[in-house]
This record gives sequence, structure tokens and C-alpha cells, in this order.
Amino acid sequence: MLIQENLTLQQKLEILSDAAKYDVACTSSGADRRGKKGTTGSAVSCGICHSFAADGRCISLLKILLTNECIYDCRYCVNRISNDTVRTSFTPEEICTLTMEFYRRNYIEGLFLSSGILHTPNYTMEQIYQSLFLLREKYRFWGYIHVKAIPGADPELIARVGHLADRMSINLELPTGDGLKKLAPAKTRERILTPMRQIQKGIRQDQYMVEERKREKKIYLGSGASVSGGRSHTAAQSDASSVKISSKAGLAETKISAAGTASPSGIRKYDSGNTGTASLPSARGALHYEQKSRFVPAGQSTQMIIGATPETDHQILQVTEALYQKFDLKRVFFSAYTAVNDDSELPALGTKPPLLREHRLYQADWLLRFYGFEASELLTEERPYFHQELDPKCDWAIRHLENFPVEINRADYTQILRVPGIGVKSARRIVQARRSAKLDFPDLKKFGVVLKRAAYFITCNGKMMNPTKIEEEYLTHMLTADSRNQTRQLADQSEFRQLSLFDDFALTPQPSAADNMKSLTGQM
Repeated sequence: MLIQENLTLQQKLEILSDAAKYDVACTSSGADRRGKKGTTGSAVSCGICHSFAADGRCISLLKILLTNECIYDCRYCVNRISNDTVRTSFTPEEICTLTMEFYRRNYIEGLFLSSGILHTPNYTMEQIYQSLFLLREKYRFWGYIHVKAIPGADPELIARVGHLADRMSINLELPTGDGLKKLAPAKTRERILTPMRQIQKGIRQDQYMVEERKREKKIYLGSGASVSGGRSHTAAQSDASSVKISSKAGLAETKISAAGTASPSGIRKYDSGNTGTASLPSARGALHYEQKSRFVPAGQSTQMIIGATPETDHQILQVTEALYQKFDLKRVFFSAYTAVNDDSELPALGTKPPLLREHRLYQADWLLRFYGFEASELLTEERPYFHQELDPKCDWAIRHLENFPVEINRADYTQILRVPGIGVKSARRIVQARRSAKLDFPDLKKFGVVLKRAAYFITCNGKMMNPTKIEEEYLTHMLTADSRNQTRQLADQSEFRQLSLFDDFALTPQPSAADNMKSLTGQM
């Protein structure tokens, strides 16, 4: 480990933003929160990291690590303790400075903060908490914050961070416990799932409290009680006098009095060995934000590394489905393994990341979350991998031709949703529009249906768009003809890089001679 002292903030940013690129966070924020007077920033549910919102705005996050130092020696990680690399850390104040300055320049709309394990999990989680607390209370930052929770950290710290962040995530790391034991023996599945369960229960409890407050508000309004600030005076007094976080929800039980003190444990300092401790902000200041904030309002997510261990797509998809069902996750992210370490247990250096496999898993994940599919329908033990040239929905349709063709003017919403080329919005438009008129293929095109795929599986008024054989071999050939080039380009892609705040990776094409002439003559 090569530790550098006295690095500039610019140098730290270059090191720790580059080290964060293996944490994927390309997700909609999921939190709707308008800016308030005296605060900076807001959170919009349609905001997406390094993508575009519905109104055309480019939404981005400042994606950094608190530190790239780590006490663990996970074989797949570029920041493992045995790697000889430059190490550095941000202070909470430096994170606040970067976030605010980038936001004021309109470079970012939120913060994604992850970290290696510095000294101990508690010490690292405490540093993350201080960073978020300063952003929210001192700098009044009201924008979107996604933060990684540290497995093994004190539940009280995780609970407090949950009231400051919009989204929290805990990396599952690898799909199975066997893979984790092999490549990251210092980590256990139980240690990862315990805080995940705590966050789930905290979100459920928070949602229950919100519903209770809404019911109380309706009751008081109905009885004619005075209301201040959108809430009844009685309810406000009740909340101000005492707030209780239940230990049944996996959180440390703490009763908070109106005087701003915490009991029985109060705010503790966490042992960090011989490195000293960093105390949390005062109880009064910390509780000022927590009493008025939601607990992880945008939900929690996780990430799995794909290709470092020999699990099949079927196994990965089953784990994904179980995570959604048991932990109420908003997203499961898949990260194609990039060979960065020379290790006998890992793919050799120079091995291409399995980007096509990652892409197919994301497509299947979409089917699980929005299209009503189950993992057992998409893959089986006899067929454990996705088709290389067909997306999972087309592959399923070809293997279940007994369900097709579907008559658009009579089939129910569930049947229409399973047709390749028809998405959720298109299916809803079809069901609504056919109430007033019979639909034909030109109408479907206006609704956003991709007829290049859907035409093989549907009829309008009993007729198909073109004469088609309902045979597996024929349909496979027809559907793969258009997608072969795109699939080959994705599979052959040898490297990938995240967008940088310092350059555009030459994404802007060079102007042609004709464009140069137009610019000189004033035509452009």
C-alpha cells in the first residue's frame, strides 16, 4: 500500500473518482423533494445518473469514494490492501466543498458516496455520517444523495445515515455465498444481509408512520381541529414531545426528548484502534434533521459482480428474484467483472468484461420488475444461460409459441405485456384506446410498439401484418437478423469508462469539411 500525504484536492478527486467507477449507480433517484427557501438543490424522481430526464436535462452524480484505503483483501477489488497503489482519503469538509462547488456550477445534481473500509467499519460509517450531516445541516444541501452502507457498522450509525440519505445500498458483492467465501473470506453473507434487513424494516416503519400521520390529519381536519403547516396542532405536539425508533425494526432503540437529548446510549464515539476517534455532531443538531426527514425515501439497492465466479445466469437471476421478494429492493445492479488483479482464482488480465451477459441480465431484471415474469420462466437448470442474439423476452416468446399470436383487440393487459416489442406504456395505451375503436398496425406504431418484433406475435382484427410461419427456427432467424450487428459490437467491446468531470473522452465528433465551410459562410 502506497500512502500519499499532502495531496491537493484536485489530485484526491482524480484518484477517488476513478476508484469509484466500479460502483454502478445508474438509477433514477426515486425521491421527489422540491427545494426549500434557505436550502440548495432538490431531488426529482426522474433524475438518472449520467443519463437524461424526461424534460431533456442531463442528470449526473458526483461519484466518489470517501477513501480507497481498505483493511480487506478481496481478490476482485482494485482497492484491496495487498495492491500497491496510491491511497488517499477525503475529509467530510472536502466532500461538502466538492459537492457544493460542483452543484453551483451545474455539473451535478447529487452525490454518490461509497468507500473502502478505513480502520474499522464503524469509523468509516461515522465519517460518512459526518459528511452527510454537514451537507444537510451546515450547507443546507437539499439534493439527491446515494450512499453505501458499510456491513459490520453499528446499527445506530446506519439508522442515522438513513435519515440523511435518499437511497442506501449494500453491495452483495458476489451472487452466492460460496463465491464470497472463495474471493472475499473476510466478508460473510450474513454480515451483508443484516444491515440490508435493518434498512428494509426501517423503510417499512417509516412508510407506516407516514400513513398514520395522513390518517391523523384527516381525522383532525374532519373534527375541525386547528392545523398549522399542514399538520394538526395536537399531532405536532405529540411528535415534538417524543420520537421512538423501534428496535423491532432493526434499529437501535432510542427515545428522543423535546430537550434534544438522547437516551439511553446518546451519541457514542466508535473505537478505531490506535487512530483516534472522530465524534459525531451534537445530539441536538443531529435530531433536528432526523425529526423532519424520511428514512431512505428512495429505497435501497445492491450490486453483484458478474463473471468473477462461475455462477450461471439462472443462479444469478434466482438470487435477484429472492432479493426483490425478501428485501423489497428498488434495484439490483450487475457489474461485469473487469480483470484488474493478477490472481489465479480470477479471469486472467486482459480478459474482456462480459458486457453482453450483463446487458441480458439487466433486460431480464426489467422483466421481473415490470412485466410479471418469474425467474423460472426465463431460465431453467437445463437451459441456464441467456441466448446470445435474442433478448430474454423474445427468447421466452419463441419457446412458448402456444401463447401466440395474440389478438390485440381482445387480449387482456397481461397477455399484451408479454408480446416482444410492446412495453408497459404501449400496453396501457392499447387497452385504453381499443375501448373506443378497433386498432390496426398503424395505430400500434403510433403507440410506440416496435413492430419489427411484435409483428410476428400479434394479430389485428384476426390478421397478421405479414405472412409469418409460427415456427421456432423461422422466428429465431428473422428476429436475430437485425440485431446481430448490435450484439456483436457489444460483445466485442474491449473496454469501458465512466464519464469524467475533466474531459469528454473525445465523444464530440470532429467537424466535417462541409461543416467547416458552412460555419465560414454563415450557413451553420
